[in-house]
Amino acid sequence: MVCHPWWRGGVFYQIYPRSFCDSNGDGIGDLEGVRSRLDHLAWLGVDALWLSPVFPSPGADGGYDVSHYCDIDPVFGDIAAFDRLVAAAHARGLRVLLDWVPNHTSVQHPWFHSSRRDPDGPHANWYWWADKPLNNWSSAFGGPAWTYDEARGQYYLHLFTAAQPDLNWNEPGVQDAMFDTLRFWLDRGVDGFRADVVHLVGRDPALKDVAPRAEPGLNDLVNSYRDPRTHEVLRKVRGLLDSYPGERMMIGEVSLEESADVVTYLGTSEDPELHLAFDFSLLEAPWDAEVWRACIAGAEIAHAPVETSPTWVLSSHDASRHRTRYGGSEAAARVAAVLLLTLRGAAFLYAGEELGLQDATVGRERSRAPLGRDPSRAPIPWTIEEPHGWTGSQSWLPWPPDPGCHNPQALRRERGGILWLYRRLLELRRTTPALAHGDLELLDSPPGTLAYRRSLPRATETAVTVVANFASTHRLVPYDGAVLLESSAPDRRGALVQPSTRQLLLAPFTAAVMREPMPHRPG
Repeated sequence: MVCHPWWRGGVFYQIYPRSFCDSNGDGIGDLEGVRSRLDHLAWLGVDALWLSPVFPSPGADGGYDVSHYCDIDPVFGDIAAFDRLVAAAHARGLRVLLDWVPNHTSVQHPWFHSSRRDPDGPHANWYWWADKPLNNWSSAFGGPAWTYDEARGQYYLHLFTAAQPDLNWNEPGVQDAMFDTLRFWLDRGVDGFRADVVHLVGRDPALKDVAPRAEPGLNDLVNSYRDPRTHEVLRKVRGLLDSYPGERMMIGEVSLEESADVVTYLGTSEDPELHLAFDFSLLEAPWDAEVWRACIAGAEIAHAPVETSPTWVLSSHDASRHRTRYGGSEAAARVAAVLLLTLRGAAFLYAGEELGLQDATVGRERSRAPLGRDPSRAPIPWTIEEPHGWTGSQSWLPWPPDPGCHNPQALRRERGGILWLYRRLLELRRTTPALAHGDLELLDSPPGTLAYRRSLPRATETAVTVVANFASTHRLVPYDGAVLLESSAPDRRGALVQPSTRQLLLAPFTAAVMREPMPHRPG
């Protein structure tokens, strides 16, 4: 029997802690709030939860400007609250990942204070300093990537906000200190990490100019920069993680546009690097069957030579929720859920997508995040009545649309609702070996549809076919077997068997999962 690591086909649930659940009435989600809702995650059936940054931070970039890597921001609680959360998660069979931010710190971090104060001190070269801007690099949030610091009398490099100076990973002291931050949390029982823009840590010390990109609005460096020194760092990180028991792991945010480039950060079987790396192609894909087919095909081709698995995601704290991107259509969001949870590899859910949430409307006066990323970070409603399971009178951001309907209390009562669809999909994935660990083969299908087969090499295992109709009209697709699950609510009749032609009539914006007949075994 093949033993698969838990993370290879795992389902991860991303939590933006500030927006998940408030336990103390200040309108800001916290660790005790997360702990109080772990039963929802266990009922849903996910394997792990990932917490966006909970470290001390001035908040210039939603916690991604870290001022202390080995503590908890008081707004979220304290170390004791974190330990209680980890213990409670593990008691429910849930693993816990933290967000590790290796590319930069906050300007309030003691390392940066020391570096700017003493050009000859122990942290002098832990950041990138120069008497003048050395290149044409720009910040991901607009403007130059160099800012003058009065205290040191030099410019420092920052690929994100000026409050986030970049670390110089060419310095051995930086590597040792950052590896120690991983050990601190691993020793507390953390199961893994999501590494923020980890492909940027390696830098050519020459810091050469980059060629302008043709696509407007894309940051030159963040979306294209690659340096071999990153791979050296990641091999060391992998060795550290593998030295701990319990299959600890790291998934990397590798913001490169081609799957073939992303895969290189997984390393090889002889020299492994990241365990997983996000493929953001579906996060950016329009609602179009051919585009989705191309994204899936590209990922499969890229991963095949190194025998690794893709990691799929539809929504996140950095992007508009996928239901909003699909024009608010719950039917399309339900189809997307079927596809996300039946594709090969790991899957990441963003908290609230199982509730069918859309982006909130956030006025300028309440906006907090650079580049207007607040709408997808709106608070999660838990109950029908206001304040929707939060303890305060007002949350830090406005509620998403229809919070009285899109919450677990209401949706647990609707067996045909989107919440139950996610639960059934996760159960089907968990109990069907072909979905959990099988290969994927794209199948021919009519225009406007997508079809693929999941199967294991052993002929005694049942194969599964997934078909999806992206079109606004009915489509006929080949049919052979039994329908295990369809995306439409029971009263919508989304997939109708046509016995005379052995075809399935798919209603607009409908997906179905079909079990193929068991292969005949001579006997």
